[in-house]
Amino acid sequence: MLANILVEIMKKPRIIFMGTPQFAVPSLEILFKNSYNIVAVTTAPDRSAGRGLKLRYSSIKETAIRHDTPVLQPKNLKDPAFLEELKSYQADLQVVVAFRMLPESVWNMPSLGTFNLHASLLPQYRGAAPINWAIINGEKETGVTTFFLKHEIDTGDIIYQEKEPIYDDDDAGTLHDRLMKEGAELVLKTVQAIDRGNCPQILQQSINSKEIKHAPKIFKETCGINWQLPSQKIYNFVRGLAPYPAAWTILNGKSLKIFTTKIINDNISTDTKPGTYLTDNKKFLHYVTGDGLLAVEEVQMEGKKRMNVEEFLRGNKVHGA
Repeated sequence: MLANILVEIMKKPRIIFMGTPQFAVPSLEILFKNSYNIVAVTTAPDRSAGRGLKLRYSSIKETAIRHDTPVLQPKNLKDPAFLEELKSYQADLQVVVAFRMLPESVWNMPSLGTFNLHASLLPQYRGAAPINWAIINGEKETGVTTFFLKHEIDTGDIIYQEKEPIYDDDDAGTLHDRLMKEGAELVLKTVQAIDRGNCPQILQQSINSKEIKHAPKIFKETCGINWQLPSQKIYNFVRGLAPYPAAWTILNGKSLKIFTTKIINDNISTDTKPGTYLTDNKKFLHYVTGDGLLAVEEVQMEGKKRMNVEEFLRGNKVHGA
């Protein structure tokens, strides 16, 4: 019985999987579960973390170790030694989920090509942070896409797409988790189609799309809240950055991360400056926005843990307007 299973696995394409964070794990697991021939996994180098600066493995490395699969951890994807090692596995196909940008010498190596899973409906939201930007921009729908890699980032021929609604109470974390699971199913569907030899390829230029929106990498400096914006835009901004890296403002001279908010429809005097905060120092902390009030519900002061606003106010007295 075991011998028959091994024979079937060996008939399938030799696959190298490339990924690093938790988002990529279900995609790798589903290929193992369906007995695909994963000959090696490529992931980021180990990093020192925590107070003891212990080496920490990526989520993908931990998964590969559980399945007794060789792990490659190049610092430089153009290193000739790495390219030779990669070539030695004689992969027919490479699957990329949440990894670095690949040089052509890597993505052009397998005979069946290299495809990537992207957390948007391409060509919309090309870039490093598609989940965050879709919510920040107030989109009602996003999804996942598999596509073949080519020279320009996120522009290759589309294989499959799956749509996913964005709910009003979604944040980047909840949407991430749903797309992570849907993405794994799409990766399996894509590998199966490539294995059968009937894989669709759709030019992104042929998709009748509106203005293309992009999803550039997010930095801490760009997560500061602009209170002059309308409440709805700030609400979307906060949930699009939660739980990480989190939107922030300055309160009592310190950085205050804000994770959840609620729009309040109370009328505010037109001469009340946006960014002014109102509080009873017990139960509420409200900020004046460009068109109303926004209630802050969950926060984290620098150096402290995340907590609801009532817990925060018990230990941090602030002076309202």
